[in-house]
Order: sequence, then C-alpha cells, then structure tokens
Amino acid sequence: MGVPEKDPREEVLQAWYMDDSDEDQRLPHHKEPKEFVSLAQLAELGVLSWRLDADNYETDEELKKIREARGYSYMDFCEVSPEKLPNYEEKIKSFFEEHLHTDEEIRYAVAGSGYFDVRDRNEKWIRVWVKKGGMIVLPAGIYHRFTLDSDNYIKAMRLFIGDPIWTPFNRPHDDLPARKEYLKNFVEKEVGDRAVDAAA
Repeated sequence: MGVPEKDPREEVLQAWYMDDSDEDQRLPHHKEPKEFVSLAQLAELGVLSWRLDADNYETDEELKKIREARGYSYMDFCEVSPEKLPNYEEKIKSFFEEHLHTDEEIRYAVAGSGYFDVRDRNEKWIRVWVKKGGMIVLPAGIYHRFTLDSDNYIKAMRLFIGDPIWTPFNRPHDDLPARKEYLKNFVEKEVGDRAVDAAA
C-alpha cells in the first residue's frame, strides 16, 4: 500500500470547526483541540473547491473549462483591504453578517487570503480558509459570512451565471425558495439517508 496522494487543494484550502469566542473575527478561531473538516465533508454541504494557477488566471485552461461547464459567463475582481475598499470598516462588518444568496457565490483568490464561514447541518460554524490559488463555490441558500484574515488582504475573482446579483439576505430568510431548495438537497437528504441506514 502506497501513501495516499495528498489532495493538492489542501495547500490552498483548509477548513475547521470554529470556537465560540467573540475575539477579533480575523483570527483563526480554532477549537481546542483543533477539529479539521475535510474538503469531502464540505462537498457534502454543497461547497465545492478547486486549486488553480493564480499566476496565470488569464490563460488557465482549467479555469476556462470550469467556467464553460458551469456557465460562469460573468467575471470581475474584488479587492478587499483597508486601502482598496471604500468604507472598509462598514463593508467588512456587512460581509460578516450571516446571510445567504439566491445564486451560487463563486470566489477565486488570485492574491491574498480570507475566511468563508459556512454553517454545517447542525448549525455549527465551519471556517474555510481560502488562500491564493483556491477557488470556492458556495451553493445558493447556504448561510455564510466572509472576513479577511489577519493579513488584511484578498484579491478575488468573482464569477457568476449571467448578470450578477450580489444581494445578501441576512438571516433569517428561511422562506426563500433558494433556502428551501438548499435544505432539501443538502440537509434533509442527509437526515433521510441516515434514517434509511438506521432502518436497514
């Protein structure tokens, strides 16, 4: 038996369960002892991820393939740092409000890094650290939030299917079809599978 291949995504994407401390949101907030979450576990929540060549994003065939396969026709860049973002303090607070979108949120870190926090099926926070070269897709309807880490800088490519709609719906917005659809596809499905296993 050879050593299992390390997933190259793990160098640019890491996830862990967060502690309950209300210290600076830009700290890692690991539990004690640390409790990591695999990229496969994230995929079960609908959170998809890739490792791409951030130095060559303009010519990257892999990125082109993903965009074509998933219909990501729109693209722009968002730089988040105290120098680059007008009303920085206000903006960073609003990004950290728990919210959902009615479309996927696609972010590709071409420079810098940041934390995307998502809720698991039991409402616990998982912190996903996305570094240069990491691309993440949050499914429509998942409750999440974003913050920079202590380096205070990310340059992210934003992708979208068609015309972009960035509207955040702050929690609670459980009546939205996108939320109901998310629960049906990723939360209730799992609970249902468990019930079937228990009955077998």
